Amino acid sequence: MNLILTIVAAVIVAILLAFVIVKFIPLKLRGLVSVLLLLAAGYLVYLIYNGVMEPIKFNKEKKVRYAKVIDQLKLIRDAQIKFKDAKGVFAKDKGSLINFIENDSLVITETINVEKELVLGGGITKKISVKQIDTTGFEPALKYFTNRPYKEMFKVPGTEKEFEMSTGEIEKITGLFVPVFEAKTDKKEILKGLPFHLIKQELEAIEADQIKGEFVSVGSLEEVSTGGNWPPSYDNGDEKTDSEK
Repeated sequence: MNLILTIVAAVIVAILLAFVIVKFIPLKLRGLVSVLLLLAAGYLVYLIYNGVMEPIKFNKEKKVRYAKVIDQLKLIRDAQIKFKDAKGVFAKDKGSLINFIENDSLVITETINVEKELVLGGGITKKISVKQIDTTGFEPALKYFTNRPYKEMFKVPGTEKEFEMSTGEIEKITGLFVPVFEAKTDKKEILKGLPFHLIKQELEAIEADQIKGEFVSVGSLEEVSTGGNWPPSYDNGDEKTDSEK
């Protein structure tokens, strides 16, 4: 909108100046006026160019910043999923999550088919196959986070802030409560230093290919989900987790 207004204003000013020059400027001064007009035209070209390039540069920079933030949120999500696999709930704070990665373990299970005899009555039986899950061992949780910066996963890249994390429960069906978690950070902190009017637009984003709302987040306290609120373009081939398994 600002760019359109600038162009319209430039056209109107050019028309008015042309009229003034023809009607009121003496012939001997028109050379000087022409030079001044060329300088003004150059400045207007700069304003128009900057108006075109500013949102392009903003979008490029925001994607770089968002990508770093999303990588950290994915790491938090992976850690929370492993924590829930082991404990049945999500970690309430970063200390619990980091301690789990460094000192806890996960159960290794094996699913096998076992034949059982089902008594139908009247001396009649029937053999059926049922799945049986056996524990075969344990493995350190740290195995899944080798060479990943899990100790720094709560730091929001490019800022002095940390991700906010909350946990809770949702009644999925009557009487069945399911644990949920959410980690998030404010877009304004991520985009600090960029043009304010473009940040304001970004906070109001609703398009499908944008990160909607004021936060970049993973998980939800409103629904059973471990997915992020970013579009698929930020996943770079990663398998996106949209709902809890």
